Amino acid sequence: EVQLAESGGGLVQPGGSLRLSCAASGFTFSGYAMSWVRQAAGQGLEWVSGIDGGTGTTSYLAAVKGRFTISRDNAENTLYLEMNSLKPEDTAVYYCAKSNTYYYSTTLDYWGQGTQVTVSS
Repeated sequence: EVQLAESGGGLVQPGGSLRLSCAASGFTFSGYAMSWVRQAAGQGLEWVSGIDGGTGTTSYLAAVKGRFTISRDNAENTLYLEMNSLKPEDTAVYYCAKSNTYYYSTTLDYWGQGTQVTVSS
């Protein structure tokens, strides 16, 4: 059974940093691309960043490029999102999601339960 469990969310002041983690199990982690997707209250889903299965090739939403860094530890079956210079508009529930391919795609077949990130003074 595929399971994705996010952690690391919380309340942070503007300009602060957070590191999200996603522990994966139930599939060959290194064989699939992974993504982070967020959803602000009352808004739709917004893809944030993706990383290929093993090459480490990454992609970012323009609004977070240069502030967020996605990475993965295939030995530990864990996906990360390092978020710096956080802004109030980054406030959302952040989900990790599994692609159905090795290379990044927008087809995501499994999702975690999400972790809340709130950026406020």
